[in-house]
Parts: sequence; structure tokens; C-alpha cells
Amino acid sequence: MENKNCQAFCRLIKIMEKLRAPDGCPWDRKQTEKSLIKYLLEETYEVIEAIEDENPEKLKEELGDLLLQIIFLSQIAKEKGFFTAEDVANTISDKLIFRHPHVFGNKKLETPDEVLKHWDSFKKKEKKRLLDGIPKSSPALLEAYAIGERVSRVGFDWENPEEALEKVEEEMEELKKALAEKKGVEEEIGDILFSVANVARLYGINPEEALKLTNKKFRERFDKIEEEADKQGKNLTEFPREKMEEIWESSKK
Repeated sequence: MENKNCQAFCRLIKIMEKLRAPDGCPWDRKQTEKSLIKYLLEETYEVIEAIEDENPEKLKEELGDLLLQIIFLSQIAKEKGFFTAEDVANTISDKLIFRHPHVFGNKKLETPDEVLKHWDSFKKKEKKRLLDGIPKSSPALLEAYAIGERVSRVGFDWENPEEALEKVEEEMEELKKALAEKKGVEEEIGDILFSVANVARLYGINPEEALKLTNKKFRERFDKIEEEADKQGKNLTEFPREKMEEIWESSKK
């Protein structure tokens, strides 16, 4: 089974090498690391959607699409003489073994919290800062959640969720003040969102997932409004606001 899996991985690498070859695909040959960023993001979100939909077949396909982006980027790096896909696989394998001495060695770690503290100690030895490794390019709400989670490991956190909730109320007052003075509004809105992300974390909720659910709920309810407008042969701009509100409230029930 292991050889079969290795063959599948090598097959994908060979296919990408062919696509990038002089006699390969013009579109694939044209791509760069930067041009692939948008596809990498798209495929990542499609993987997340497949997980949320609990669709194994879709997840299999989307994981393949995501893997393709990794192999694609590795092939470009290989052509530049930086590293290969095999180097990528070996690097993460070495890291996993090094960071799991409780699995591949003799160290005893019994709980997830002990494992996280152990990883943080590794980063300290590697002279990395605590917040290193949280991608600055990740969605801002998810980044805020990750920052709060990371600093909480060293005790920089609220004592309880209620204190964090009070911070949201405090930030709301500061926003009102900023709006009245017409300055610092963007910063205050950012502070509110950051505080809300931490409230969610302390209540065991991922704020990114929570907002995704709300977005989905809003889409479904607004679709009802658009469906009714279509039935009446009207554009949404012609549809009375009162009627929109009526359908919205009805869809909530």
C-alpha cells in the first residue's frame, strides 16, 4: 500500500513536470508563484466547503485540487533551483517527527494542552516569536482568533468570557465617540471585531465559522426576497422595502 501511495504522488509530480515542459501546456508554463495565489486560496476554501457539507466525494476531489497547487508551486521552485516536491514532503516529515517526541520518541505528553506547550517551547528554541506562523494573509477574523489563542497559552488572556464581553461594550462606546468626532472610526471598528473574535474563542466558537454560518443564513433569506420579486416580475430595486422586510421576517420563522 505504501508503494502504491508513493507511486500516486510521483505520478502527479511527473504530470506537472510534463505540463511545465517546453512542449507542455502554454497556460501552465505561463504561471508563476504569484499568479497561483488566487487559485491556492480558491481551492482551500472549496476544501473547507466540502468539509462543512460533509461530502466525502467532494472532499476527495477538492483535496486533489489543493494538492495540485502544492505540486505546481513546488515544480516552479524546482525549475528555479530552490527545492523540489520531495524536499517539501521530507521537510514536513522531519518537522512532524521532531515535534512529536511523545510519538516517535520517549517523551510523555498526555493532553492536547501539554502538546501545544511543547510546540511553543520548540519555537522558543528555534528563536521564533510566539505569533510567528500565523499567516498575515489569512482572513482577518481568523487571524484575530489565532492571535488570541496563541497568546492565551502564556497566560495573556481575560480571566473569563464575561470580561471579554465587557471589552466589546467598551469598544462600542469608543466607536460612538469616534463617529461623533469623525476620526479613528476604522481603528475602533477593527478593535470591536478583534474583541468579538476573542469573545467567540473564550466561548469555544470559531468566529470565522460563525460568520460563515450567518452569511449562509443571510443568503438563504435574501434569496426568498428575490424569488418573490421574480414571481411578481419586478426588479429588486422596484420591490418595496416594506415587502422585503415582511418576506425576511417570514423566512426567519
